[in-house]
Amino acid sequence: MENRVEELRKKAGMNQDDFAKAIRVSRQTISSIETGKYNPSLELAFTIADFFDTSIEKIFIHERGCQNEKK
Repeated sequence: MENRVEELRKKAGMNQDDFAKAIRVSRQTISSIETGKYNPSLELAFTIADFFDTSIEKIFIHERGCQNEKK
């Protein structure tokens, strides 16, 4: 799943450590989310969305394969 966490974090003028402290996770968690190595729990995704005052859908982009698309 792709995401815009790094883009939004940088736009807010924050480094990974400061952002991690603000949402009470480790810097490694932020790094893993930004690089796509880790998909956050739904609770953490909501925390991130709330922090940036936007919706989860505008941060986390889930691309469905052609087989799963509704017709």
